[in-house]
Amino acid sequence: MVIALIILGLVVVTIVFHLLSPWWLTPIASNWQAIDTTIEISFWVTGAVFIAVNLFLAWVVWRYRKHGNNKAHYEPENKSLESWLTIITTIGVVAMLTPGLIAWGKIIHAPDDAQVVEAIGQQWQWTFRFPGEDNQLGGADARFVTPENPFGLDPDDPEGQDDILVNSQRLHLPLNQPIKLYLRSNDVLHNFAVPQFRVKMDLVPGTETYQWFEPTREGEFDILCEELCGLAHYTMRGMVVVESQENFAQWLSEYPTFAETQIEKTADLAAGKKLYGNCAACHGADAAGNEMLNAPNLSILSADYMARQLRYYRDGIRGAHPQDNIGKQMVSMAGIVSKPEDERNLLAYIQSLPAIASAPTREGGNAKAGAAVYDVCVACHGAEAQGKGLLSAPRLAGQADWYLYRQLKHYSMGWRGTHPKDQFGTQMRFMTQTIQNPERLDDLLAYIATLAPQASTELSVSSTGDDRL
Repeated sequence: MVIALIILGLVVVTIVFHLLSPWWLTPIASNWQAIDTTIEISFWVTGAVFIAVNLFLAWVVWRYRKHGNNKAHYEPENKSLESWLTIITTIGVVAMLTPGLIAWGKIIHAPDDAQVVEAIGQQWQWTFRFPGEDNQLGGADARFVTPENPFGLDPDDPEGQDDILVNSQRLHLPLNQPIKLYLRSNDVLHNFAVPQFRVKMDLVPGTETYQWFEPTREGEFDILCEELCGLAHYTMRGMVVVESQENFAQWLSEYPTFAETQIEKTADLAAGKKLYGNCAACHGADAAGNEMLNAPNLSILSADYMARQLRYYRDGIRGAHPQDNIGKQMVSMAGIVSKPEDERNLLAYIQSLPAIASAPTREGGNAKAGAAVYDVCVACHGAEAQGKGLLSAPRLAGQADWYLYRQLKHYSMGWRGTHPKDQFGTQMRFMTQTIQNPERLDDLLAYIATLAPQASTELSVSSTGDDRL
């Protein structure tokens, strides 16, 4: 009797929990109401089965409980019962599968007038590609990926020369326009999902998949990778911005074509040296940095990384926190090189200076223990902390330990990496959570200090003006 009451209580609690639960589907923002209908039908069918089976189980426990000298009657077959169970089960399965098959039939047939877009996934970031004036995407493959061609476009395909490259985790789309989203992976298995759009699809290495949807509500929606893709899988986030056609066109016009990214522009080192005079007061004539002036070592950094930080300062992405006084100083300095040619000349001059490794200044820390802490950093920054340009990860080996300490503290305190356009800063905020306490931070810095600076695999000076800068 007690067991029967417990089963009944389980059913009641489950129903009440569902009715009072705050966890419901997010408000839909696309045309795929059919997906919600499919989920709801599946839920009600399985819910009805759950209630029926448990009520039947409770009744059986009570009805056939031990009572007096009653003995169980063994009946191995009951054709009538089996027939009814088969019929009811078939109806339930058909009721769940049919709406899904109907929805799937619509999902695989995109409208002819759909806007074509490509989403590229790689550990651990999203980038996007739009067709140019010819309305055709050029060929692409992971084997074409290089530091100069991070999207992996076929340089010999004329249809790809006018493709527009969006090197940002923020994808803008026009409102009420069907979108056919091609999906391509440059490394491992990923998954593109926007919960409010209700459709998701795997990105399979070596092939190209797709999904389509029509955004029906303006706003910003999270892009999630819902396939375990490695150590930093949980940091692989993006954003879809649904807006008017006019705003979308304006946003898209700010990004370069593939042909433009391949143009090599020469730099004037003499002009760069003159501009560097504004930087030398803090960073030193050799660009090796100065702790007394809170100036990091620039000589070991790549041009692309420095260019991106200068843009972040100019755009208010970095140095905007009220308590970041050092960052505020750089905001004004970054404005001095707002012209593309000035920035290119300055960074080319800094790159021409010999790399000088900063000597450790912090005491304490167990380098051996720090090696284990650094394991989570290897995937992006490299085993020797040399940095990886394709992942936009700067070189750490040879950088001043006091500077690394301060930046990690800024990430953990929210002084850095909180701006919605700071994709890599957001990832770093997640990663600093693995350090957990000051002792582990000291161990990590002690280990990095033991690594000899290696040749950086970062990108060189870029002339694209895209979001890598």
